[in-house]
Parts: sequence; structure tokens; C-alpha cells
Amino acid sequence: MMEKAIFGAGCFWGVEAVFCEVKGVISVMVGYSGGTLKNPTYKDGCSSHTGHAEVVEIEYTPSKVTYDELLGVFWKIHNPTTKNRQGPDVGTQYRSVIFYTTPEQESVAIASKNRLEKSGILENPIVTEISAANKFFKAEEYHQQYFKKHGISHCRIS
Repeated sequence: MMEKAIFGAGCFWGVEAVFCEVKGVISVMVGYSGGTLKNPTYKDGCSSHTGHAEVVEIEYTPSKVTYDELLGVFWKIHNPTTKNRQGPDVGTQYRSVIFYTTPEQESVAIASKNRLEKSGILENPIVTEISAANKFFKAEEYHQQYFKKHGISHCRIS
């Protein structure tokens, strides 16, 4: 049995690359979610006027990797304390966001966020949005597995 998770943690290329390496993850697709425009394009999303975030939709096998474990990866690969910014990427499309697909995912996401906040690891408060998933729009094909297609191993944030 497969489930889906939807996360936004900045530029979707790097997020996709990381989650593709997680055991139990079956597939990762980059796209847009959280906005009002139907069938947004990359150009639409870059305008910051659609409300969409760059996200990944992850299909996974819960018996091999739990949602909570996926959240652990999510928290580690970006800075959840910066609003609408990850590294050099700035705009609402780069916001930190968890789109839950079930009430159980919502509960697990909130608990995970609370544990991280209480841990004292982060110097600033978490600004990650936790919202019900709405329509996921697959990004253009040239964005899918972008790093793999271009021989890039990781993000180069300066």
C-alpha cells in the first residue's frame, strides 16, 4: 500500500533529489500546490502571484518509511525558520510548507514540528505552514529529475 506526502522546502530540484534517495520512497514528482491558479507554469509560479509553492509529491511505502521519518528528512534539508526564502531563492513559491493529505498526517506533522521547536536545535521559531493539501499540479517535464538529467549532485547555495 502506497501513500503520498507533499512538501515544499525551497527550490524543488534539490528537495526532489534528496527524497529520491530515501529507502521506501517509490517516486518523487516536482510541481506546484497551495495556490489559486489552475495548471500553473514555472513562469507563473516565479511571479509569486499565484500563491503556489514549489513542492514535491512523494509516493512512499509506509511499511518501509514512515511519514514521521519523511518529516525528519524534510526538517534537515532546509531552514524552516526563514519565511519565503531558502538560500538565494526568495519568494512565496519557496516557502516552507507541509501539505497533509490525511488527518493522521496533520497530527504527525504538528507533533513533529512541536518536537523540533522544543528541542532547542533551532535558534529561531519555525515558520513552516501546515495546511490541507489541495490540487497538486505537476511541473513541466524538464523540471522532473532535473539534477539527474543535468549531472548535478546537489544544490550549490552560496
